[in-house]
Amino acid sequence: MAEAGSNVTALFRASTAHSPSYAALSRAGGDAQAITDFCIPCNPYFPTPEMFEELGGRLRDILTYYPSSADTITTELCSVLGLNPQTVAMGNGSTELITWIDHLLVRESLAVPVPTFGRWTDQPMETGKRVDMFPLPESAGFALDPASFVDFVRSRGSRTAVICNPNNPDGGLLPRHGVLALLDQLQDLDLVVVDESFLEFADAEADSSVVGEAVLRPNTIVLRSLGKNFGLHGVRFGYLVANPGLAGRVRAALPKWNLNSFAETVVFMLKEHRLEYAHSLRLVQRDRQEMIWQLSRLPGLTVYPSQGNFLYVRLPEGADGAVLRDRLLEEYGVLVRECGNKIGSSSRYLRLVVRPQADVQRLVAGLEESLYATHHGQGRSYGQGQNQNHGQSQGQGHGHGQEYDRIPALEPARSPGPMPAYALPYGSGTAAVDRLVRGA
Repeated sequence: MAEAGSNVTALFRASTAHSPSYAALSRAGGDAQAITDFCIPCNPYFPTPEMFEELGGRLRDILTYYPSSADTITTELCSVLGLNPQTVAMGNGSTELITWIDHLLVRESLAVPVPTFGRWTDQPMETGKRVDMFPLPESAGFALDPASFVDFVRSRGSRTAVICNPNNPDGGLLPRHGVLALLDQLQDLDLVVVDESFLEFADAEADSSVVGEAVLRPNTIVLRSLGKNFGLHGVRFGYLVANPGLAGRVRAALPKWNLNSFAETVVFMLKEHRLEYAHSLRLVQRDRQEMIWQLSRLPGLTVYPSQGNFLYVRLPEGADGAVLRDRLLEEYGVLVRECGNKIGSSSRYLRLVVRPQADVQRLVAGLEESLYATHHGQGRSYGQGQNQNHGQSQGQGHGHGQEYDRIPALEPARSPGPMPAYALPYGSGTAAVDRLVRGA
């Protein structure tokens, strides 16, 4: 067990930009233990077991034969989504589309808020572009203020601007009217990209997407990810929506068979399983609120509002996320995303994928035992009467009489004090949770 755990944690220490793949972790860990994955942002409820059984039954044909052309698969996807195929380009994952957007459409500079998805900073830097990084303020819950971002773009002279909505890793959502206002103010740029890869998980408003606007604007692309929404990262499929001219430029550059037979099979299954997919999103939204509640009860742990299928958390002061990540994996079989290698973040932050409650209980138990030596009877309850998190005393908020000693390796040096109120338009989408987070 110890040797397998050492092999796994060595993979993280060798990774400089992204976490190691699940396959690499499985090979390194062997059969030592099952991993509960809070790192890769999948949809745990879709595809359904019946869909996986159907895919398994087709496995031989899927692996044996060529897929149809990307045009055929794109036309089917558009019939499901109600889009014009001339406005859509499908890629082998959203990362392929980001690569082609950079090569074809980004000139000398790109502006993007940070922290965010790493390919939006790494890809243009790899091709020699200037990347203008706009820091999202922790004091506002990492909310993006559109006016400040526009001022930043103007001051830097950026020719392309990108926002992720919801943003990764914090899950912050800019309402639709805010995105449209930003697009209006940046209509003179070469390109504005709205990455909506996680938007399907949001429930703050009925429809936050600006896909319908993108097809009418000369410089706007909306990026969507099917792998993240459907819980199928391994299939590698995503799409972009833009006016026919922009979409056509990207589509013309893509290889004819850039989509695999798994992607084709899933796309052609979607019409029959739309109800199950919609239900899966509701379950993730429910689990997100429950997970926010469970984690917010831990002393000194700050949980930021999220509309994605993940939560961004700040560890108690003095705790090291890399040390915690390794311990959770080696001792509890829980895999988390430590954000020390994300630009604009640090090892004090984790991104935790939303999972069902049984898995969350395992995570919380590991956090309790790793951050605080839990026992009953004696010792001091960390935070009672002094530590404020989200405007509540954690000694009261924990609610079950649990007391904590400090563990030196992960010791919270001092109480972080009360968190500032979060500024609108950032919100979790649930009024009760927003009041809790803002300390109202």
